[in-house]
Formats: sequence, C-alpha cells, structure tokens
Amino acid sequence: MKYPQVDIIVLNYNGKKFLDDCFQSVFRSTYPNFKVYLLDNASTDNDVEYVSEKYPQVGIIKNPLNNGYCAAYNLAFSVCTGTYYLCLNNDVRVHSGWLEPLVELAEKDPSIGALQPKLVSFFNEKEFEYAGASGGKMDVYGYPFLRGRVFDTIEPDNGQYNDITDVFWTSGAAMFLRADVLPHSGPLDNSFVHHMDEIDLCWRILMAGYQLKVVPTSVVAHYGGATIQSQSFKKMYWNHRNSLFMVIKNYGASQVLSKTSIHILLDWLAAGVSLVKLQFTRVRAVIAAHVWILLNLGLVLRHRKEAQQRRKVNDEVVMKEMYPKSIALAYFLHKKTTYTELITHLKK
Repeated sequence: MKYPQVDIIVLNYNGKKFLDDCFQSVFRSTYPNFKVYLLDNASTDNDVEYVSEKYPQVGIIKNPLNNGYCAAYNLAFSVCTGTYYLCLNNDVRVHSGWLEPLVELAEKDPSIGALQPKLVSFFNEKEFEYAGASGGKMDVYGYPFLRGRVFDTIEPDNGQYNDITDVFWTSGAAMFLRADVLPHSGPLDNSFVHHMDEIDLCWRILMAGYQLKVVPTSVVAHYGGATIQSQSFKKMYWNHRNSLFMVIKNYGASQVLSKTSIHILLDWLAAGVSLVKLQFTRVRAVIAAHVWILLNLGLVLRHRKEAQQRRKVNDEVVMKEMYPKSIALAYFLHKKTTYTELITHLKK
C-alpha cells in the first residue's frame, strides 16, 4: 500500500475544551504519513497559544475573521499540500486505524472525490451521531438525511449500515477529500456560511463526474451540536436558506423549476404545521430564509451560473444517488423513520 500524505485540518473556534481529546486521538493514528493543522477561526480565547505550546507538531492556520466553515476551509485548501485533505471538527475522537481504509479505497479508485467515516456518538459509540451517521443521502427536493438518522430519529448502530456504499454527501464533521477534485467541483461556497455547505460541495463533486462513498470501517466519535444548537432559530434558518439555495443553484434547466417549486411548498407546509402547534421558531426561520433568497436572487443566480458551467454529467446521473420521493412525507405522513424503512417504502 502506498502512503500518500493526508492533511488533517481541524477547524476550531473557542474550542479548547475539545482539543486534547481530538489531537491525542489523531496522534494515535496508525497511518504513517499525515500532517495535522489547527485551522483557527479567529478564536477569542487562547486556543492557538495552547496548541502551539502543547502540540508543537501541529501546524497553525489562522483565519483572521470568524466568517464560517467555508471561508476557513478554503483558506486551508490554499495552504495545504497533501494528496488528500481531511476536514475534521474539533469535537471528535478518532479510532486509531481510521485513515487506512479511506486512503486504500481512494487510491484504488481515482473516480472517488470524497469519502466519509462512520460517525458515532461521542458518549455512546453504539449509537449513530446526528451530523454524519453512516453516510449522507438527499431526496430529489433537496431535503437531506442519513443512513442512521432521518430528521430527529437517530438509530442505534447495530451494524446495519456497515457496507461501503455510494452516498450523496459526506459529513463536514469528518470529510476526506481528494485534493485535485476541487479544481473540477469548485471550492466550498462562502455564501453558505453555515450548514449544508458540504452537501453543496458534494453535489458539485457528483456533477463533475466523481463518486462519493461512506467507509464504515473508519470510525469517528463526534460530540455534535458544539457550535449551533439543533433547535435554535439560527440552525433552522441556515438549513432552510441553504437547502433552497442549493436546489436553485445545482439542478439543471430541466429540473430546477419543478424541484424548487415543490421544495418551497414543503417548506411552507412545515411552517404551517409548526404554526398550528404554536411553535413559531420554524415559521420565523422559513420566512427569513425565503426572504433572503428573494433579496439575494442575483447572487444565487450568479452562483448557479458558475456551478452549471462546471457540470460534466447531467441531472439524471446525479439523481441516481437521490431518494426519488419526499422524505418529509414518508417520515411525517407514512411514519417511515429509518433509512431501511424509507428504502422498503420505495418498493411499495
């Protein structure tokens, strides 16, 4: 087996309480050729000084502004020199042999653009973790879910998704990227700022003709929820805003109008249900997200033009990796709450 260099880039903002667990586990990795970087997003605590003193082997990349996941990682990509990049949250603990299965598969198949380890709970490794589980999927209307987590239903990990398989997106909490895929897909989109940024990138990697897979023999335990709380207005806003942004941006001409229209209707259906339940946070988030799209339609369309100019394969190829029905209706109306149930539902 060859051992190409893997650059492990740990994104951090005032996360010193997580860094010992993260770095100590990373340095127990058995793979022989990796470099580790702290990508600091303008922390106001003494995180950089702490890492420089305690872990002098860690390279420091300072982002002068705390301007989001995308801008920070794009800065890191301009600095790092590895064959592969591994974007890693600071609130993780990795298993010692996590890198070998990722590198081995990527080296065997140059059509692979990105891979994801299996993400399990930091507190109970027999449960999947919300942000990644065993690989990301998405329905044709732009609603993401996971093998192991659909909306707020998180499954125990009983080995049911231990197969190496194609996915639609790989979690930004632990994303293994082929460095030379980025000139074809384009970088992370700084306009996304938070949430779904990695899904947008993965969609464009698929549009460039590459594959994405999950490799469950590589395991990462993720604390999760360390940056933005899952039921907060901020998280709901970014998710609704960026999912609609992504659908408008990445679908080709034959699909964009129909899929965007249904996505908007499903958003308002969710807002209506929340309103009936007197849960106003989601209503506010949907309104704010859709207003942003309207006020920034010129920017959205410019980004759409850039994405479509890079396209190498059509929607029909990309949509083979999508769930062909609405997961929202399958989950809330038909009570299909696991990935296995969703797949079975397709056959009926």
